[in-house]
Amino acid sequence: MAETYDALKLENQLCFPLYACAKEVVRKYKPYLDSLDLTYTQYITMIVLWEYGDMNVKELGKYLFLDSGTLTPVLKTLEQKGYITRTRDGDDERVLDVALTAEGMKLREQAADIPGKMGKCINLSGDEAKQLYTLLYKVLVVFEEKE
Repeated sequence: MAETYDALKLENQLCFPLYACAKEVVRKYKPYLDSLDLTYTQYITMIVLWEYGDMNVKELGKYLFLDSGTLTPVLKTLEQKGYITRTRDGDDERVLDVALTAEGMKLREQAADIPGKMGKCINLSGDEAKQLYTLLYKVLVVFEEKE
């Protein structure tokens, strides 16, 4: 009878260590991001824009695995801080384009050392980090395909 409920044990929940690790990693980012006056979601949004350049909200959401309802307040705040602009597409008014400002590009210089600082917080070798990254993205891709 106990075997029936083994699947409900915390130690058998893959979701729990994923959740706990994600929460702890974001917590470790906080002091570095506080110095830039960014939340974690604002930071990863800026990372995508720094890497890929200007794009529309839908494209940005795909990179971040976020819907427009979650992304809209993040973008509004980044715009208020002067890091991005949001404009309607000239060909299709339903499309909202996001572009970095000069201030947004300058912020990249201030953020450049954060990945190195975070790497020291996570006790994984380079190979282990790559393996974990690959496995996590494998899971994300499956979720994306099922939607």
